[in-house]
Amino acid sequence: MIALLTGRVEALEAASCIVDVNGVGYLVQASTRTLSSLPNPPALARVLIETVVREDAILLYGFADPAEREWFRLLTTVQGVGAKVALSILSALAPRDLVGAIAAGDRGALTRVTGVGPKLAIRLLTELREKAGAMPSGSGIASVAPAGGIAGDALSALGNLGYRRIEAQPAVERVIARLGDGAQLDAVIRESLRELAK
Repeated sequence: MIALLTGRVEALEAASCIVDVNGVGYLVQASTRTLSSLPNPPALARVLIETVVREDAILLYGFADPAEREWFRLLTTVQGVGAKVALSILSALAPRDLVGAIAAGDRGALTRVTGVGPKLAIRLLTELREKAGAMPSGSGIASVAPAGGIAGDALSALGNLGYRRIEAQPAVERVIARLGDGAQLDAVIRESLRELAK
């Protein structure tokens, strides 16, 4: 199995690229996030690969970082999520945002992805909720805010003010870490609003 390609980027397309390794051009399908991180042809690049063998084809999927590849592997274990939908999800949501969306139960963040309807979004949230906290987020393991307590109440209040949970959760976590366990709800909300205004 191919796990890594290091070679010259020959072409960049909307959903794939061609990597020339010693005269052999490999067609690699990738998320828009990975494709945008690659240098313009004919520069050298290193791409992590997930090889998928089917009856009629051997397909290569490329990733700029290990976190994205791990999420691709996990997403494709969910019924109804093939490689194309997994790449679509990873194009729309970075690993950190995906961890936050699943932890927060943010169905709307998932249904905005092409190929993910309401039923599939619910399946993703249900099947991946327990696993999301242990998944890489691109910069270490993302912390998951508890559903209840001060953090949960603050997230609910910020949601009522129009903030999406995936953007509010990191701010709430930073504020609670700074203020400590004895933080009061009004202080957490006020400081979180300051964080979000930056």
